Amino acid sequence: MKISFGSKIIEGPWGGGNLFLINLKEYLEANGHTVVFDLKDKDIDIILFTDPRKGRGSTSTFNKKDIKKYISKINKKTRVVQRINECDERKNTKGVNQLYLSSTEIADSVVFVSDWLQSIYLQLGLDENKSSVIMSGSNELIFNTYGRTEKPVNKKFKLLTHHWSSNYLKGFELYSLIDQLLETNKWRNKIEFTYIGNIDKKFTFKNTKVITPLSGFELANEIKEHDIYVTGSLNEPSGNHHIEAALCGLPVLYINSGGIPEYVENHGVEVTLENFEERLEYLIEYYGQFEKKMKSYPYNSTTMCEKYERLFNKVLNQ
Repeated sequence: MKISFGSKIIEGPWGGGNLFLINLKEYLEANGHTVVFDLKDKDIDIILFTDPRKGRGSTSTFNKKDIKKYISKINKKTRVVQRINECDERKNTKGVNQLYLSSTEIADSVVFVSDWLQSIYLQLGLDENKSSVIMSGSNELIFNTYGRTEKPVNKKFKLLTHHWSSNYLKGFELYSLIDQLLETNKWRNKIEFTYIGNIDKKFTFKNTKVITPLSGFELANEIKEHDIYVTGSLNEPSGNHHIEAALCGLPVLYINSGGIPEYVENHGVEVTLENFEERLEYLIEYYGQFEKKMKSYPYNSTTMCEKYERLFNKVLNQ
């Protein structure tokens, strides 16, 4: 098969959509397929359409209009698979849902990264018969428990989160709470908190260790130095941050919002701003049991990529 990705790949720390393309490209090429990033070739089998947006900040290499022109004038046998991992709810934007919904008219199959995200578009009128859900996964050759530091007895529990985006909805209300808890006598000797990633210039941590964005093995090694992962991200369709941490063996404290619970509800503890201390104490008390559960965490990139390969073949055979 020859598959054309509708987005270029960025080297280094960037975001979950970029990691998806990296992992899928490596898998497809390792299994004998060809990956290109434009519509110049006449023998493209599958167009993977990932982002209809253009302009500043976009990594798109072609849009809906380009795809329609290619199919009508160059290769009518080419099939289009659209992957949607975005919505207005994620960053409180306007027009994103309608833009993505409009772009599905050219797609033979539409894939979502969570049931939560799929439900948004089904309510907007998307044809359920051509939509499906394939859960995201991170590269298990990088994110795994090999070499992970075991928590020393009677040492502080090391909490961690990481984000490429500095958007406040990524969880900064919860991270601010943790930062404040570190000023109290109750918690300053029990926990540490590390934030890896970008931070809005208007936001300041007082008691939190901040590390600039990391990726690949460097990020994985840092994750493995910690004990508990925290994500306060709101309306996140999928996200990669909690998947990477879970594959590294860290139980996850998470807020019941967006698609994240679908990924970690059996491998962590749900929290709210009001009960965070109580739920953190619960996880610390039963930490050994939760740590054992992490060995069965299922969302890796190989499983994800196998499902995309099967979908591509199914769409072609139709």
